[in-house]
Amino acid sequence: MFLIFGNPVAHSKSPLMHNYFFKKMGINECYGRFCLKNGNKIIEKFKELKIKGANVTVPHKEKAFEYADEIRGIAKEIGAVNTLVREGDKIVGYNTDAPGFLEAIKKFDYKKPLIIGAGGTAKAISLVLPEAHILNRSEKRLKYFKEKNKTVFTWDGIKDFDYDLIINTTSAGLKDNLLPAPENLIRKLFSNAKYAVDVIYGKETLFLKLAKEYNLKTKTGLDMLVYQGILAMELFLGKKFDKKEAEKIYFEILR
Repeated sequence: MFLIFGNPVAHSKSPLMHNYFFKKMGINECYGRFCLKNGNKIIEKFKELKIKGANVTVPHKEKAFEYADEIRGIAKEIGAVNTLVREGDKIVGYNTDAPGFLEAIKKFDYKKPLIIGAGGTAKAISLVLPEAHILNRSEKRLKYFKEKNKTVFTWDGIKDFDYDLIINTTSAGLKDNLLPAPENLIRKLFSNAKYAVDVIYGKETLFLKLAKEYNLKTKTGLDMLVYQGILAMELFLGKKFDKKEAEKIYFEILR
């Protein structure tokens, strides 16, 4: 069995898409969801539930990184884990968010991206978009990005609004109708931009509704969800899939 840890997690489409994939591929497995309130217990709960693997969503990606028995691949540099896999007695952490996001925006012609937020997803995306600047409400969470020599701003400190790709990595809009930053600031950014991406999927957030007022090309987190999901499934099952075939199956059920 596999599942997704998060809080909230009821909205997650991961069980729908992975169970559909298992069915179409004739794989005798199942995938569920688990609302985990205390991220410090993530590995303990993983072992207690006797599962083979798990995806990790907000707000537990950094705790998964902290408590996994071993970290592999780009997750080491990101400092956040979105995929946990049982290997013998060890729980190994990976990150498939970064390559998943890059695949999702491959048709966008951008030069100057701005990432809003400073959590695990922002860290992952900043690794594959090294030129991106980071905008966050508080100074405290920008420490990681400063150490990586990234250009960072708080809401009060940003002076340059000339970005062509604006990416929301926060959970604003997931449970509510909020923007990830003050409206006047977002409007200034959108007035110069060409593209807007929200990593939230399954709904049109206020962030994307506002982007459409400025005729920006937009994307929800659905493509990223699919691409990171395929990579996670390969890790779960220890085998490679035909990416085009897998992609077709996932989009078939989600769309």
